[in-house]
Amino acid sequence: MEISAAGRLEVRITTADVGKRVSVRCLTEAGTAGGKFTDTVGVLTSWDAGVLVITRKSGESVRIDASSLVAGKVVPAAPARRRGPAAGYEELAQVAARAWRPLESARLGEWELRAAAGFTRRANSVLPLGTPGVPLDEALDAVRRWYGERGLPAYVQTTTGAEGTQELLCAELERRGWGREVTAELWIGALAPLADRAEAEGVVLAREADEAWLARYQRKGVSEVALKVLKSGPSVWFASVPGESGGAPAAIGRCVVDGRWAGFAAVEVDPAQRRRGLATVVMAALAGRALEEGASAAWLQVEERNAGARALYAGMGFAAHHAYHHYREPS
Repeated sequence: MEISAAGRLEVRITTADVGKRVSVRCLTEAGTAGGKFTDTVGVLTSWDAGVLVITRKSGESVRIDASSLVAGKVVPAAPARRRGPAAGYEELAQVAARAWRPLESARLGEWELRAAAGFTRRANSVLPLGTPGVPLDEALDAVRRWYGERGLPAYVQTTTGAEGTQELLCAELERRGWGREVTAELWIGALAPLADRAEAEGVVLAREADEAWLARYQRKGVSEVALKVLKSGPSVWFASVPGESGGAPAAIGRCVVDGRWAGFAAVEVDPAQRRRGLATVVMAALAGRALEEGASAAWLQVEERNAGARALYAGMGFAAHHAYHHYREPS
């Protein structure tokens, strides 16, 4: 925290610092024997009527009474990763969007409105890169009309936790009653070490998701719309490890190669055959093919509550880059 020459803690932030990343210390239950110091780091998203709101990397908003502050300062953005690929938020957002395309889209300024008959929130939400070109309330009204015309709820996909992410937009949506339904993270890692982790013998790679692959895919009743989304992307590969009885595969995966990036998704294993390294084998096979096409870096998305997947990917050298959230319109 900020300490003066006299050794005292000082508050060196003001309302003019809204939108900046800050670190603050406050005293809870001031004036009592049980008073404690708590520290909060995140983006200062508002300071109104004596109350600060700080949005943490996870997207959680913390309300702090200004009278409880004992120290505070503006801090630089999170340091760059020391291993693995370097990447900015906007580059990753665009790569991820190209890997999971909607059936139709429209522009609202620099926002992209995406729809795919309700198949996944990612393909049926606004990607707000930049500004909508109109005041926010007007933009949100237009968003709700566009999705309403298609019989869909309106979602806005936002991000937190990296330089250039959208903590301020998250706060504005929450003030307008939009509810955060899902939080996940985008993780990145080096591609070559992943390809070297396992022998890829027995893995079948294909350009199409056949009936066997779809039989293992967790989203049941896959429609033509879903098939079009699954096949979307610059260079799409589907991997399968054949099952022992010739039915559904023991494991599957999907990879989209886009320039230097390889994006992994739909990595699923037969519950009866888990803990045999099949997920690693599938990803190694897809990584090898991506290397052949010139990729050098990898990304994937994982929900914050999926502890098993997070442990698996961390062991493969992946680490979180930023969090993303889907906000749903007020009912």
